[in-house]
Amino acid sequence: MPPTAEWLELYHKKRTWTRCPNDLNAYFSKKEVCGKAIDQISLGSISFPTGEVLARDPFTYMSRDQQPYFQKVPAGEYQAEACVILPENGDCARYAAVRVRFNRRAAVYHEEALTGEEDLVHLREGEYFGFNVDAGMACVCDVRVRDAFCDFMEEWERESPGDSMFDDYFSSLFVLSSRIYPKYQRNGGDWINWRIPNTEYSLPIFQSGFGDGAYPMYFGYDAKGNICQLVVQFIDIELAYGNG
Repeated sequence: MPPTAEWLELYHKKRTWTRCPNDLNAYFSKKEVCGKAIDQISLGSISFPTGEVLARDPFTYMSRDQQPYFQKVPAGEYQAEACVILPENGDCARYAAVRVRFNRRAAVYHEEALTGEEDLVHLREGEYFGFNVDAGMACVCDVRVRDAFCDFMEEWERESPGDSMFDDYFSSLFVLSSRIYPKYQRNGGDWINWRIPNTEYSLPIFQSGFGDGAYPMYFGYDAKGNICQLVVQFIDIELAYGNG
């Protein structure tokens, strides 16, 4: 369902409040932010067959009735990449953000992805809405990919009643990924690029930084005001590690 005229009117009044306060470009172009060493890794291909997208915890909050973001992206096959905070003092590598670029144009600002159902009346400057994570994992998917995921999930549950889809199916894929791509992955795996069975759709699934919580996704806009990328932000590096 598209946003109402009333919602859009309020959105345009408060739109600047949905801008990300961080320079997300730095997360993917530098090797240090706010004194924290970072690096970038590829998560492989990601499929957007319709350009209607949403961000979700795939193991807790994936269902067909979810509303995609009202901002659409160019349909196509793209590459996903993660900004990783390097491990230190016994901690693991933390994924601060995941980005998908739709072209090579630079993003001059980033605004939060919204569905058109958010309560903008009570939005205050500096706040965000985000999506919920309860299984420590997240993904960005096209609505058609979401439906293919749900098809797989429903068939698997019919054929494997009482089993855990993560423990009995996905966990081995994460372990395999950690062996093939060990950089910044724990032994149990921190990301996979999953080709949904019986489809041509690729879906990266990745760890959510500090784990469970609510996280914003932002669209990056170029100098002409067109969407050129999206970024899921799990860790505000400046806020989490800054001295101010």
